[in-house]
Order: sequence, then structure tokens, then C-alpha cells
Amino acid sequence: MEIYVVKPGDSIYQIAQRFGVSPVRLAYDNQLVDQSALVPGQALLVLFPEVVHTVSVGETLPGIAARYQVTEKQLYRNNPFLLDKTFLTAGQQIVISYETQGAASLKVTGYAYPFVAGYIIQEALLFIDELLIFSYGFTPSGELINPISEEDWLIREAHQFDVSPILVLTPFSESGTFNNNLVKIVTENVQMQQTLISNLLQKVQEKGYSGVDVDFEFILPEDRAGYAQFVSDLREVMNANGYTVSVALAPKTSADQPGLLYEGMDYRLLGEAADSVFLMTYEWGYTYGPPMAVAPINKVREVLDYAVTEISPDKIIMGFPNYGYDWKLPFERGVTQAELIGNMEAVRIAVENNSAIQYDELAQSPYFTYQSQGNGHEVWFEDVRSIQVKLNTVNEYGFRGFGYWNLMRPFRANWLLVNGVVRDVPEDNVPAP
Repeated sequence: MEIYVVKPGDSIYQIAQRFGVSPVRLAYDNQLVDQSALVPGQALLVLFPEVVHTVSVGETLPGIAARYQVTEKQLYRNNPFLLDKTFLTAGQQIVISYETQGAASLKVTGYAYPFVAGYIIQEALLFIDELLIFSYGFTPSGELINPISEEDWLIREAHQFDVSPILVLTPFSESGTFNNNLVKIVTENVQMQQTLISNLLQKVQEKGYSGVDVDFEFILPEDRAGYAQFVSDLREVMNANGYTVSVALAPKTSADQPGLLYEGMDYRLLGEAADSVFLMTYEWGYTYGPPMAVAPINKVREVLDYAVTEISPDKIIMGFPNYGYDWKLPFERGVTQAELIGNMEAVRIAVENNSAIQYDELAQSPYFTYQSQGNGHEVWFEDVRSIQVKLNTVNEYGFRGFGYWNLMRPFRANWLLVNGVVRDVPEDNVPAP
């Protein structure tokens, strides 16, 4: 496995020939719709097959998996295009193994809304262990509010792929907006808290969830202990019934960091209260802020360095962003609003505008500028280089794993990179063609 950075004059065929790989598969792995459309600075993931099987008439995926003593799921991970196939075709080539195959035992998670496109989530489900389904709200009396849209199909998909579906609890009101007062009520009203926990247990059992992820923000400083106690009480009930509890944490760099996003979030107490924590290590570059990397590794590491002083690393899930932003220039605070875009969309914009992609060595993130309709633009996003740095960081700190906000946008090269780092689990319930 290698990451190749495109040079001026490169073509997909030349790059494939240089590495001795299939140009068709190289284009597929990197989601290049137009194989001739490359820009300098673009990062491509190059995979080196070790064992390749050519399908014979009448062969099935279970039979091929048994022949090579691998799981069907691993075959799907190595060949995601099989998800679109109802049957195998004679002469079709299937990668059985790569020279670099995942060996690390890391937990992989990610958030998704129930309206995610089926083809996007199915591909992601091949590579994750846990699907955090966003989200349930609740009323001041502790009754759960129906999610944004029906989630049953997403729970079924998760189980089909041997992935644990997790109910995400947020302080959303009946109007669908964040309600800071709900946070205060749930941390201070014991009776309401007990009602909410009881309703959560019932919902988890009814829907087939595997646990609950608590994603509260803007906790008041005076409620920090009460919030942690709520998470602890929820965990006690859930664990007793065979379910897990995780909690999402805003990216703090010190215990006394000022700001409403941080003051009520006690890393030590919440780390003790939950089975695991999800560090939201992203959004330095954000909608209303100036152009910069979404998750600059130098800033991310400041959060990680503090987190491990308060929370055991084997409880920490490091958050990765699966998106970027496009800022119109010049940036004017209070006026400029960056457009949220996908990582593959960012590359498409660079190609359409013939804009070379740069790479910031301090932030370890790609970016580029372009002109459109008389306006300058600056784009920051993620590619396989920045993801590789984050994966290395997870291993360096000895974290339990990593997770994505969010899984709503395609990024195949990311998943194939993960496949080369994280080992497949032995379960095998993916339907064969």
C-alpha cells in the first residue's frame, strides 16, 4: 500500500503502469469518474494485490471464501464493488489479499443520519464495528422524541453487516432544535432522569440497538458533576442489561478551559462514567470561522495530550472528520459562511478548476484555492494522507479506536486505507451474491 501524490503531466495509466497495478482498479479505489482528470498534488491510494482469484463458471463468494480460508466480509472489504453484484461473472477478478492487510485491533465507529444514501452506508458498514444513529431527543418529562426520520432500516442494515447500531441521545426538543434547558433538567431532576433512562432502555430493547451514545453540548459549569452522574447512572442500567454507553466530548485542552462548550464537560468524571468516549477532534475550520484545516493535527494533539491525563487511552475513540469546507474570499467574520462539502467533492472542485492541491505540513491537511465567478475560494478537506496521519496518531497514543463525523458522504479510499490497517472481525453475515 502506498500513497502517491500526482505530479504535473501524470495520467492514471502512467501511475498504474509505474506501480504495476490495474488502472481500472486504481481509478475505482480512488473514485475517479474521469480517469484522465487529475490535478497536481492530488493524493491517490495505491493497493498491491497479493493473491487474486479469477472467477470460474458457477463459483460463489462463500465457496471462494472457504477455498482461501478467509471471511466473506473480508472479500467484500477487499472488493467493495461486489456489493453492487447480484452474482459473480466468469473471468471476474477478486482480490483475496493485499500485500498490506490490516492487523491492528481497533474499534471503528461513525455517526449517520437515517436519511443516509443506502450505497454509501453499505460500503461504510464493511469497515466499521459500530454505527451511531443520529439521533433521539427528549421532553422535559423524560419522554423520547422520534428521530429525524425512520431509523429501522438502518438498524437492519447494521445487523446485516455484523455492526452494532447505537442510539444517539441529544438534547433536541420537539421542535427539532437544541434546547439547553433540557440539559439542565436532566442533570438536576432525578425523577426525570430515571424516567429518561427507563425509556432509553425500553427503546434500545424494542428497536434492537446495542447501546446508547450521549451527545450533549453547552453544559453549564454548575451541572458538570450532575451530567457525569447521569451518564454513570445510565451506564449502570444499560450494562446490567447487556448494553454499552459512550459519551461524546468537545475538544478540550485543559481542565479549566473557558467557554460554554467546555466548562461543564469534565473529562475525568465522564471518562469514569462511560464505557468509552468519543473525542470530537474536528471543527477548528468551521462554517463561520476563517479558512483553515478542519482537524489540524497540531491542534488535535493538544486535545489528545490533555485527554490522556484524565481518561485511560483504552477508553478513547479519536474523532475524524469526513468532510471539508469551501470559503469564499476575502473572509469577513460575521459575514462569510463556508460551504460544507465532501472530500471527494473537494477533489472534483479542484479538477474542474484545474487547481493544484497543496499540503500543509503543520496541519497535515490538504487545501487549494480557485477562482469562480470573479470570487476567490479556499478549500480545506481530508485525503488519504491526512487520514493516514490520524491513523498513526491513534496507534501512537494507544487509543481504543477511531470514529467518523460523519458517514453521510462517500470516501472509498479512506475505507480501503482503513482495511490496510485494521483487521477484519471473524463474523461473516454479509449476504453473498
